[in-house]
Amino acid sequence: MQTFKFTKMQGAGNDYIYVDCFKEKVTDINATAKAVSDRHFGIGSDGLVLICPSDKADFRMDMYNSDGSQAEMCGNATRCVGKYVHDRGLTDKTEITLETLAGIKILKLNLNENGEVQTVEVNMGEPELTPKNIPIDSELDRYIQEPVVVGGKTYKITGVSMGNPHAVTFIDDTDSLEIEKIGPGFENHPLFPRRINTEFAQIVDDKTIKMRVWERGAGETLACGTGACATFVAAKLSGLVGDEADLVLLGGRLHIKWDEKGDNCVYMTGPAEFVFDGEITI
Repeated sequence: MQTFKFTKMQGAGNDYIYVDCFKEKVTDINATAKAVSDRHFGIGSDGLVLICPSDKADFRMDMYNSDGSQAEMCGNATRCVGKYVHDRGLTDKTEITLETLAGIKILKLNLNENGEVQTVEVNMGEPELTPKNIPIDSELDRYIQEPVVVGGKTYKITGVSMGNPHAVTFIDDTDSLEIEKIGPGFENHPLFPRRINTEFAQIVDDKTIKMRVWERGAGETLACGTGACATFVAAKLSGLVGDEADLVLLGGRLHIKWDEKGDNCVYMTGPAEFVFDGEITI
């Protein structure tokens, strides 16, 4: 049995349970992540995020999906960590470094008139486009608009890693998508040796993309920051957008920009909000 204090936060509807591991201790983390994420018998979330000390950066983020599996990275969670450490007094910096399994991310905290974090811009790093590094089981140099059969239907997908693996496919209408039926087929397709996060994207215009996401280990979520970045990269590689665009997700809007001729890094800006604090015994 263990008891710890937690904070629920959400970024564009992507909600996680956050634990300040400077003060709290969480044991049996995989099982704990699964328990707290349960929306009927637990707190309810897309996963668990531990905010920890780091010897490489200002802070470290350890994150786990709702099925208990560990994830490398989550863009929405990084923004929430930025708001947490600033607004809860762990730092007074407005630019911080955050260690993740996908490398160190740089967060710029944008404050409101009350000195609280309203939005966060995250340097998400360079997109990985080499299939074997995503990973995708392919010998191609890049995996752009390649045909893949899922559930008896052929989709054209683009593979991108933003620290975790993504497959992006462009469709005509995200509203009518039966994602619960086809999402698992993508996630567990043999083409993806470590499973895959799948983004179903609809181009509205050259500055706006609608998107729904099926996350490995979590199912459909209201938003995915790395998925939004991957979708924008895929759209730009396909000549569908310019240097920046708004990604409209079920839970809100994220602004993404990528200058591959400059520093080649993808920048994501979006909201982060507290939901509530609590204490749980498991």
